[in-house]
Amino acid sequence: MAGARLNIVILGLSITSSWGNGHATTYRGLVRELARRGHNVLFLERDVPWYASNRDMPRPPYGRTELYSSLEDLRARFEEDVRKAHIVIVGSYVPQGVEVGQWVQRTTLGLPAFYDIDTPVTLAKLSRGDHEYLSPDLIPGYRLYLSFTGGPLLRRLERELGSPTARALYCSVDPELYTPRRCEPRWDLGYLGTYSDDRQPTLDRLMLSAAREWRAGRFVVAGPQYPASVRWPANVERVEHLAPPEHAAFYNSQRFTLNVTRADMIQAGYSPSVRLFEAAACGVPIISDSWNGLDTLFTPGEEILLAHSAADTLGFLRELSEQDRRAIGERARARVLAEHTAAHRAEELEAHALDAVAGR
Repeated sequence: MAGARLNIVILGLSITSSWGNGHATTYRGLVRELARRGHNVLFLERDVPWYASNRDMPRPPYGRTELYSSLEDLRARFEEDVRKAHIVIVGSYVPQGVEVGQWVQRTTLGLPAFYDIDTPVTLAKLSRGDHEYLSPDLIPGYRLYLSFTGGPLLRRLERELGSPTARALYCSVDPELYTPRRCEPRWDLGYLGTYSDDRQPTLDRLMLSAAREWRAGRFVVAGPQYPASVRWPANVERVEHLAPPEHAAFYNSQRFTLNVTRADMIQAGYSPSVRLFEAAACGVPIISDSWNGLDTLFTPGEEILLAHSAADTLGFLRELSEQDRRAIGERARARVLAEHTAAHRAEELEAHALDAVAGR
């Protein structure tokens, strides 16, 4: 495999639609960079109504993307592609993921791999017997377990769950799309994220409470699925959905951006979100909640600002000088460009696959 042009099949949640999921942007960057490195990539996506009506990239311009209507359709049309591929990657939250994984492991002559974009959520589901897209018996059969979460969780996957090889493959950013733009900020602080029960208390503590206290401040929350019961302060603007092409402009319209992490990700640590890298690539300073492993990605106080309360948030918004604000954003951008682009992930995927084949 070393130096060869690889045939890679990825069965992922979605590459054509970013509606209500963070998977599509990750897959788009990864597939593009793998194709640039000379590999043949086939992305297979289940055709479901909620993505069919919200496709912001119906025909990705890199690799080859095909939709399938059912498990039977998948087997009938793509068995030969899966059998002959050097690497077959099944992603988390793929519909009928257990059945898909069983078929892949039976069929491919290459390396079967699992890409978990939701590792802490996955392990929590397994612990309560929820096998929506992965079952414990499948884990040893995936010769490579790629995880959005790094740190100690990787050893647990190997020692307790039987993964032959578990490696971190974090989310990434596309530096061609996420760049600084010189414009007058519309908001003092913004947040981009789909509603989540376990994130909402942190959003309320770090942003909404700050907005209530600082009525002259300008705030914005973008993302779908927020219930009508959420009480938004008058100075918090709401945007229902932003397609990926609009993300960079959104970040660049903020003086600061807020990063809020799901409870499972905080407990696991070492679980950066793609929004973290996107905002940093735009040079926008980030105010974040705190979790283990964050300091391996950004240096607190120099490349990222950590908040535990509304008072912390307001201190950054109202007391940090413009020079210091810009410097934090610039340092975070430099860190991301050096370590966390889609090109870095494509190279890491190659290395992990070679190691797995060699039994290292």
